[in-house]
Amino acid sequence: MEKQLEKILRRVQKPGRYSGGEWNMVRKDWHSMCVKMAFAFPDVYEVGMSHLGLQILYGMVNDREDALLERVFAPWPDMEEQLRKTGLPLTSLESRRPLRDFDIIGFTLQYELSFTNILNMLDLAGIPLRSADRKGGNYPLVVAGGPCSFNPEPMADFIDVFVIGEGEEALNDLLDAYLASRRSGEGWEDLLLRLAGFDGIYVPVLYRVEYNDDRTIKALTSGSEGVPALVHKRVVTDMDAAFFPTRMVVPAIETVHDRAMLEVQRGCTRGCRFCQAGVIYRPVREKEPETLLRHAGELLGSTGWGEISLTSLSTSDYSRVSSLISELIKRHGPAGVNVSLPSLRVDAFSVDLAKEVQKVRRSSLTFAPEAGTQRLRDVINKGVTEDNLMDAVGAAFSAGWQSIKLYFMIGLPTETDDDIRGIANLARRVLDKGRMLVRVKGRLKVTVSVSSFVPKSHTAFQWEPQNSMAELKRKQLLLRDLLRSRGLVFKWHDTRSSFLEAVLSRGDRRLAGAIEAAWRNGARFDGWSEFFDLGKWLKAFESTGIDPEGYAYRRYQYDDVLPWDHIGAGVSKKYLVREHRRSLEGAITPDCRGGQCPGCGLCATLEVKPYLAGGETVVPIPDTIQ
Repeated sequence: MEKQLEKILRRVQKPGRYSGGEWNMVRKDWHSMCVKMAFAFPDVYEVGMSHLGLQILYGMVNDREDALLERVFAPWPDMEEQLRKTGLPLTSLESRRPLRDFDIIGFTLQYELSFTNILNMLDLAGIPLRSADRKGGNYPLVVAGGPCSFNPEPMADFIDVFVIGEGEEALNDLLDAYLASRRSGEGWEDLLLRLAGFDGIYVPVLYRVEYNDDRTIKALTSGSEGVPALVHKRVVTDMDAAFFPTRMVVPAIETVHDRAMLEVQRGCTRGCRFCQAGVIYRPVREKEPETLLRHAGELLGSTGWGEISLTSLSTSDYSRVSSLISELIKRHGPAGVNVSLPSLRVDAFSVDLAKEVQKVRRSSLTFAPEAGTQRLRDVINKGVTEDNLMDAVGAAFSAGWQSIKLYFMIGLPTETDDDIRGIANLARRVLDKGRMLVRVKGRLKVTVSVSSFVPKSHTAFQWEPQNSMAELKRKQLLLRDLLRSRGLVFKWHDTRSSFLEAVLSRGDRRLAGAIEAAWRNGARFDGWSEFFDLGKWLKAFESTGIDPEGYAYRRYQYDDVLPWDHIGAGVSKKYLVREHRRSLEGAITPDCRGGQCPGCGLCATLEVKPYLAGGETVVPIPDTIQ
């Protein structure tokens, strides 16, 4: 098989995607390992190798003496064609063994539009798609985790076990339980029951769903003793003690983010009401500067990368970010190492940070006001004013930047055409500010990038419907006409893919048939514009009797049973109801960083020290939900 694989690699566009052998790749003795796991990323190599979670889990499992973790990525269509033509199975990069030879296959669910790639990878591996069809057979345990696992139901028929929350906490428990089950001679059902006893482990087959006559969910309950009604997410409580890889695998070809990644903190205190990541990664946990500086030195020494990225949901919110950047530049700048900041606040402080790390070359800066009017920014709890933005762009233009990107969403709850016009007005004000401050006017550019609001589980807007595709398109055309001006560039996201994302993000188990039908219709790489075809999905929905608009456009009531209610993100539904009501009132909920606790209760539940600037007293905001 090795020779056949080498032969077909000559017929594909980028053989480096499948060749392995990268610097710091780990290849362990297959036969001496007690448990063998494959990390399956359902997208192309260049995307997967830019994912920090892959590097963390890869290093953590391979540090064990009794386990190995190898990698596999979704094959590009040219590689899939060769595999199907030759009958070769999908294999891992490290040992080039078929996926079916592994004990466990772990998929990461980063994006709903990668679901069909998961089915495709299972099929190319010769593994039955449905969990029920693998029962009792000699097949790997199929596991999935990541952000989309916080509503696991659309994929529940295909996945044996979901990991809810942070993998550093749960994965070792899962591997230990698998080994203990096998050593004791337990069968498939006993293994699943054993796993379901751990926090953060959801086993779909052990839960029963009942539906109402109107096709809404009546109840979703655990059907076995010892199986929890609510599956609580796993959370790393001490980021300094948690495993972090300082010998990352260096990609064989250029990737989306080809640089060392240093995670400075996890979580976000800002509380934007549309943001799922801000909920599922709560609470904020910072790393100590000493830990970060040590990791940075080891990372750069073991990889040879010339750039180190300070990653988090909001890096400029890290409380000691200025001193950290200064010390990193002092230690590694003379060797030509750059420091990058992937996320910035909308304020002048962030521009000062960007000036520090971009002393030589001024690339574009991106700010995210999210909405065009203060009324709507208050609705979404953005916590940004127009003055904040103008101060930030003014500082950027004065410091030498000539290109600014502004990111907005359309279709947000309560949005009107005045809010759309507000986006154009704000962009023009930014452009006018640039014309006042930038000497070379011809190079001045303000890019307005617009995506469509997608309601996500475990957010204050989880009850809200998405705007129809026709309405989103109308708003895009309105904004396009308003932004016709020299110096302004308008970019927008495909409303069709946003619609499908909403369907899958709010879906339940009844979507499984449609997902499989779409894959059989040829749906692959749905997150890539060159491959996405909504027609294949509409045909799949029709053939399986699914009304997709019923998922994307439904307005849920507070007492409705939501498909994800049995998954605990740590923030109560009661709190989210309160936040939704406050949004409709245009009321702001304070940031934890200001010393006033928003009252979600997560820090106390998890016994994690809350993030409070200056050690101020926690003052919970009143709970108005009866």
